[in-house]
Amino acid sequence: MTNLSTAIQELKTSIEKTIFGKKDVIDLLLTCMLAEGHTLIEDVPGVGKTTLASSLAKSIDGSFQRIQFTSDLLPSDMIGVPIYNENQRSFEFHPGPIFANIVLADEINRTTPKTQSALLEAMQDGQVTVDRTTHELPRPFMVIATQNPIEFRGTYALPESQMDRFMMKLHMGYPEPDQELRVLKMRTLGENHNDIKPILDAKKILTMQEQVKLIRVEESVARYMLNIISSTRNSRTIDLGVSPRGSVALYRASQAYAFVQGRSYVTPDDVKKLCVPVLSHRILINRQRDLKDGVNGYTFQTEEDLLFDVVNQIDIPV
Repeated sequence: MTNLSTAIQELKTSIEKTIFGKKDVIDLLLTCMLAEGHTLIEDVPGVGKTTLASSLAKSIDGSFQRIQFTSDLLPSDMIGVPIYNENQRSFEFHPGPIFANIVLADEINRTTPKTQSALLEAMQDGQVTVDRTTHELPRPFMVIATQNPIEFRGTYALPESQMDRFMMKLHMGYPEPDQELRVLKMRTLGENHNDIKPILDAKKILTMQEQVKLIRVEESVARYMLNIISSTRNSRTIDLGVSPRGSVALYRASQAYAFVQGRSYVTPDDVKKLCVPVLSHRILINRQRDLKDGVNGYTFQTEEDLLFDVVNQIDIPV
């Protein structure tokens, strides 16, 4: 455990060479990767979403592909397509950019639902099926998708079934002035994320993913998770509560987060820390009731606000 914790710290340090002042975001992204999940980053352009994904891939010596999602992108452009080989007199499968360890699905909400749904099998099972033939994706495999929360012209909102496949929804946020000054100086000196050297290989990441499954979760902590999940299902301001897939995601993410923090057990604070990034995109607010009545004298504006209030009302196990 000590050796693995040291490796995690080195991995964080490597990514922080290009992503300044975002330690919490880096911790959560590593947590998602070690829990074998996928991440949706929702934020405005230019705050480092692509750099973060690329830095992670370079730090683990993994293959990285960026797919720019547009309205004319076809599933075959992403997954791959069989091409006829005249010499062999047969079709050969030519893999698409989805065959990488880290896949950046840039502006995922700008492509059609048909192309969006082509990601479902890859995200759920780590494989794609073309012409009744199944092709395994490389391991580790992680999709980091981005979308702009401000501009909605020409976009297609992700359906709830696809949102549920993302283990976490993260926000980068603008950097602090001191951190942005470091970015300016780094660009002036000609430094960039291409200078990052591999810290771990893919085999080591797979070992860590197996170790995460051994992190201890006491029954009281597991019941604390379920109490939070149950509250989202019974709340009068929530039309759609968290599904059992969300319960599993919270459990696995809690184990991975404890691992990233160098512990062999999960604490209630780990669960509380992860509730918003893991669960907020899995609920739907009853907007009409919310705006009409409010809750405790406060009208919630976002799922994050509501979920934060729900979590604070649940007793923490001692």
